[in-house]
Amino acid sequence: MLTVAAIDWFELSALLSRYGLALEPVPAQAPIPGSYWGEPEAGVIANRVYARADTPVHSVLHEASHLLVAPKARRDAIHTDASDSIEEENAACYLQILLADALDGVGAERLMQDMDAWGYTFRLGSTQVWFERDADEVRAWLAQRALLPALVGAASAAKCAPSDLAAEAAPTTPTACATPTLAVACRPGAPIHQFYGVSP
Repeated sequence: MLTVAAIDWFELSALLSRYGLALEPVPAQAPIPGSYWGEPEAGVIANRVYARADTPVHSVLHEASHLLVAPKARRDAIHTDASDSIEEENAACYLQILLADALDGVGAERLMQDMDAWGYTFRLGSTQVWFERDADEVRAWLAQRALLPALVGAASAAKCAPSDLAAEAAPTTPTACATPTLAVACRPGAPIHQFYGVSP
């Protein structure tokens, strides 16, 4: 499981900062503020993501993605439980994979492996199969809210980092991404957190 200690903290912090979020360090062994599952999982309070050196990278990116998909008015009031709907949960899972591709030493493929190892579950099986074959509806949801880069050419969204994730984000040059259109990504009938095995 790739942890924060294994990557460049400043690069991770800069990535979150690009979208108006702050990464807050937590000392070793200390409780993590706003952690839904408890340490070492990341915590969220308003626009801040809390992590220790032993916090999994996928956890940091998942919680950050929850803040990014939440409307700003609700984001400011978030504490610990960031989940609002199945659609937002799906979107957070998708965005964390895109964000991983912007980090040296992480990348989408490694992040999806860690998601599987941690216990995220999807109706078609692995995270990668969901991301590649069963996430059209998620991409459409994100695109409708301007949370994916503008459509340029025919490249897949799987190879793009999000360029306009938050209203307060600095403008960037759009990258070539496809923005297709949903099928609930996980087994029907299960509660939202059973779907993913992840913190809200």
